[in-house]
Amino acid sequence: MFDPVEKLKEFVRHASVSTDPTAKAGMAGARDFIAGLLAEIGFKVEVVATALHPVILAERAAPAGCPHVIIYGHYDVQPADPLNLWSSPAFEPEVRDGRIYGRGTADNKGPLLTHVTAVARLLAERPDLPLRITFMIEGEEEMGSPSFPKFLNDYRDRLKQADLVLLSDTGSPDADQIVITCGLRGLVLSEVRVTGPRTDLHSGLHGGVLRNPIQAVAELCASLHSPDGRVNIPGFYDDVLEVEQWERDELKRLGGDEEAYRKFLGIPAFHPTAGYTPFECTRYLPTLEFNGIGGGYQGEGSKTVIPSKAFVKISCRLVANQDPVKIRALLHKTIAERMPKDVTFEIIEQHNAVPYVVVPPDRPNTPADQRPALAATFRAADRAIAEVFGKAPIYLREGGSVPIIADIKRELGLDSVMIGLFLPEDNLHAPDESFHLGVMEKGIRASMRILADLADGK
Repeated sequence: MFDPVEKLKEFVRHASVSTDPTAKAGMAGARDFIAGLLAEIGFKVEVVATALHPVILAERAAPAGCPHVIIYGHYDVQPADPLNLWSSPAFEPEVRDGRIYGRGTADNKGPLLTHVTAVARLLAERPDLPLRITFMIEGEEEMGSPSFPKFLNDYRDRLKQADLVLLSDTGSPDADQIVITCGLRGLVLSEVRVTGPRTDLHSGLHGGVLRNPIQAVAELCASLHSPDGRVNIPGFYDDVLEVEQWERDELKRLGGDEEAYRKFLGIPAFHPTAGYTPFECTRYLPTLEFNGIGGGYQGEGSKTVIPSKAFVKISCRLVANQDPVKIRALLHKTIAERMPKDVTFEIIEQHNAVPYVVVPPDRPNTPADQRPALAATFRAADRAIAEVFGKAPIYLREGGSVPIIADIKRELGLDSVMIGLFLPEDNLHAPDESFHLGVMEKGIRASMRILADLADGK
């Protein structure tokens, strides 16, 4: 049986930066590595070409009627820059103090290898395991998975026969307390570009006779929130469902020091929506944020101009039951109504993503038609994680967005069980990314137990 730490080192050495056109060798190396490893443990492997980076589809057959689980992961990673801030080379993995350091160790090569190792060990013990397993591993997650929806559509008939998707591309608060993510926020992105005069103007010669585009952008931005922090767009909250009490209770189990959080953020005070704690706001409520704003002279000193153009970049995070198409239309309508008429503007539509929520079994509003194997997997995860990690998992929504989860639900009709294996100190997307080796080994044991219980109908 292979050593998962040594295999992870080998995997990380392939600099598989999907956004970098010069990283073709690293992408090919990482793809071939994981495809070869799956073939070694007995899977039938297909490398599916896409417009950019291939998807690996690896299947293990089982008798008809057996449960079928798809395990998702991705073999691409973020760029390693700035390289000078790494304590050891980003693509030369190094083990220090119970952690393995290197780009992609936590996102997502380490968690993916955790499940691959679990499957390898389980099949070595039980070669006739009554469980159909499919690995679905893409190479474009870090660039927004542009080819993934088409892949899902093309392979829908094969994949929709599964019962659920299992993955570990979410986080947990510490090495002992695992979180199972049961909700992800959706996302709407837009950029507003405002134009005043045809060119930059001398502010002494022309100031006072026209509206400055920066002023127009500032007035627009100021209008999009109420003093209590709510988004000030008519209809924005119409479809938002109230947070269930069990969800608030789960979040209380997680704990959290609001004062420590405030200090971590470096702010003098919170500005939460009335009736919600700061921790509830980041997981359960929709938002509208300004991600970038600009216009005019940005250099040292002064340049007394009235700029011709200004812009603002806006993102909306959406919660369950909100439709990104509807929210985008409401946002654009509000911008058009509130934009001063003495400037012109255009809205550049960008990425959007659908919110995703799955309700674990035995909670209020659990769908009556929830697939039995999905419910069984949640219960198996409860038992396995409590036994291996020493604490029962906590079920929480996450504030971020993972668009492929909603894509899977839309295209295949499948729900996902998301077991968080990376930690806050793992430095995802930052220098000195690492993966906790204790979490990896416990994760292997827990994954083995979950898959075995699913196969045995427990």
